[in-house]
Amino acid sequence: MFYSKHNIFSKITDSDNYFIINLLSGSADILTPDEGKMIQDYPKGKEIAADFMENLIEQGYFVDEKEEERLYRNKYLNFIDDRDDDEVQLFFVPNYSCNFACTYCYQDEYSAVKQELTTEVIDAFFSYINNEFTGRKKYLTVFGGEPLLNSPKQRELIAYLLKEANDSNLEVCFVTNGYSLEEYIDILKTAKIREIQVTLDGVGITHDKRRFLKGGGASFDKIVKGIDSCLQNILPVNLRMVVDKENISGLPEMAQFAIDKGWTTNHLFKTQLGRNYELHHCQATSEKLFSRISLYESIYKLVKQHPYILEFHKPAFSVSKFLAENGDLPEPLFDACPACKTEWAFDYTGQIYSCTATVGKEGEALGTFYPEVSRKEEMIAAWENRDVTTITECSNCNLQLACGGGCGSVAKNRTGSVCSTDCRPVKELMELGFGTYLEKNHS
Repeated sequence: MFYSKHNIFSKITDSDNYFIINLLSGSADILTPDEGKMIQDYPKGKEIAADFMENLIEQGYFVDEKEEERLYRNKYLNFIDDRDDDEVQLFFVPNYSCNFACTYCYQDEYSAVKQELTTEVIDAFFSYINNEFTGRKKYLTVFGGEPLLNSPKQRELIAYLLKEANDSNLEVCFVTNGYSLEEYIDILKTAKIREIQVTLDGVGITHDKRRFLKGGGASFDKIVKGIDSCLQNILPVNLRMVVDKENISGLPEMAQFAIDKGWTTNHLFKTQLGRNYELHHCQATSEKLFSRISLYESIYKLVKQHPYILEFHKPAFSVSKFLAENGDLPEPLFDACPACKTEWAFDYTGQIYSCTATVGKEGEALGTFYPEVSRKEEMIAAWENRDVTTITECSNCNLQLACGGGCGSVAKNRTGSVCSTDCRPVKELMELGFGTYLEKNHS
């Protein structure tokens, strides 16, 4: 028997205990200090106690190599089959313009396109997706720029877009800065709205210093009214807070604000934390950016000091939250990049892209749906084929089935190749996650 190549083992943050996880076998255990030391000492040639070894074999932490290879192949084939049946998220960008001048916008260097959205382009978009994705479960996400600009023409186009979505029996999400939500409620209520993602980066001035109107002007109070209006009109809200070193200290206040508003007890309300990071170009204030692990270390400390934050948002800490809430691990993640598999993006110029991270970026278009249909099959194939089995660096990594190779767009920006890694600090995230969710429940 061999120590599995897919074991993830480490010490729990702020604890004497250890954890061991194996996504392939589906096992996860908290170990005592003595058990952890035996695992630590095993590579040095020290034997593991017989009864403990028996448990480790039973849980799939020690395996027959051939059996593990067979299980890996079977799980991979199941993953591909399940993904082929998964719902497809189709992004549509009606414009790249915006009424905000956010300090960290990654689209600020996109070239202006002298072209406007028309009903003809919208018709071509629905014709393409209903033909290309026929028989697939799918839904539409309207993205930007800012899709809900408050002008008569934009309101007319969004209303038409939603009518076509209804005719195609598609649920719709919006990603908006939230400034004009109140003005769009009546239009939004005509559609099958799955969720509206809105961003608040803190309370009051903390938010307004980061996300303000072009030419100046606060936005916080108006966005809050828009969120209230959505919830009152049974429109689900996904509140996103983009965090970096500039505003992370405001997380407790943001959490308390949402709790006091009654949002966190509303079943229509959920949250996410987005890490401010460099996607396509260097930010002028890059020193304020967190690495992925330093962000979650900061969140961990804040949660310890202010436990009520978890009423507002429960960080995933890799698979830790899933394990704590479900009592089981998720299935192995052979691919973390949905691009050209369960995610596609389209814009008002008629271009097709792999995902939201590439949409609108020069040189990333994979074809057109208007004025004619065309596809760059070689580029599409590169995205479609990307997973941990095709990324060389993933092949011998014990974290691969929790990491999934990361984001293909970030990997391409780093190396020039889609088929390269965007590594996630899985072990370190689990150390924090076990310390947050699981250690206190372990006796």
